[in-house]
Amino acid sequence: MSTQPPVDVQLESVTKAYGDVVAVDDLTLDIAAGEFFTMLGPSGSGKTTTLRLIAGFESPDQGRVLLKGVDVTKRPPYARDVNTVFQDYALFPHLSVEQNVSYGLKVKRVGRAERKRRSADALELVRLGGLQGRKPSQLSGGQRQRVALARAIVNRPQVLLLDEPLGALDLKLRQEMQVELKRIQQEVGITFVYVTHDQEEALTMSDRLAVFNHGRIEQIGGPAEVYEHPETEFVAGFVGVSNVLERTLHGRPSRFTVRPEKIHLLEEHAAAEPGAHSESGRIRDVVYVGMVTRYAVELDDGGELMVIRQNLETTSGEALEARGRRVRLAWRPEHTYAIEMGEEEEQDE
Repeated sequence: MSTQPPVDVQLESVTKAYGDVVAVDDLTLDIAAGEFFTMLGPSGSGKTTTLRLIAGFESPDQGRVLLKGVDVTKRPPYARDVNTVFQDYALFPHLSVEQNVSYGLKVKRVGRAERKRRSADALELVRLGGLQGRKPSQLSGGQRQRVALARAIVNRPQVLLLDEPLGALDLKLRQEMQVELKRIQQEVGITFVYVTHDQEEALTMSDRLAVFNHGRIEQIGGPAEVYEHPETEFVAGFVGVSNVLERTLHGRPSRFTVRPEKIHLLEEHAAAEPGAHSESGRIRDVVYVGMVTRYAVELDDGGELMVIRQNLETTSGEALEARGRRVRLAWRPEHTYAIEMGEEEEQDE
């Protein structure tokens, strides 16, 4: 019989407000030991405030914060077994790479030889071995972020908190660091709690993710579960492209979501495969983005769907010529998922 891993981070009915603005609204959350857990959401959704509550930089107005079952709600940051990595690196410019990494160990009065050994191990882990003597100004942005990560890991914290740490990097480097962060987390086994507004980061690295909106969690689950089975219209739109279709079924309004890559773009009079749902419409807009083309299709029965098609043999000219063309869209029923409608929305219908 499988046993559940212990819980490293617990938030129990936590609320935090700034004046009239409720940043975190009665939030309850468990994060398992050794988990790569991501808090995903737009600006102002409460994800960073939640991270700061775990770190101890903010105190909740209500509720409790527990680390490994111990109530740390009233403890200051230095008395919690957590470290935080920020977007701006926060390195000491006058210290070498090694001195930056070992600074926390020095504060804890770890011996020089042990500091040197542990700093070297941490730098090897983030693939910066041999750069111990350089100053931060002699490093690239990606290298500085790795130094900040090594400095946070070298103390062997129970939980590592990461507040949009890759936000200042260019796209290619950010994608490389996503893979590196996941590798490092798996090697050290530390619980990572990661904050981002970037859905690709969340889907790439997370064991589980929570989608935040207005201080609450709209959905929590594994990346595939959240992407393929969004429970609300907000999640459907924020995690991936929003494709919400509204139809009346059995006398009452219903909303469904279908991902754009699941939809087949057919000629207007082509027959859909047996059992597939199909609708006719007109291509309103075409966006060619290299590997794929995005088609915005206005449906005859109302609504609009985004369709993504790989450019296996299609040129940009051929794709763009499709604008205004009549088409048929088809998808299998198992790729369509019902999403919640609020009571007010149903009454408005």
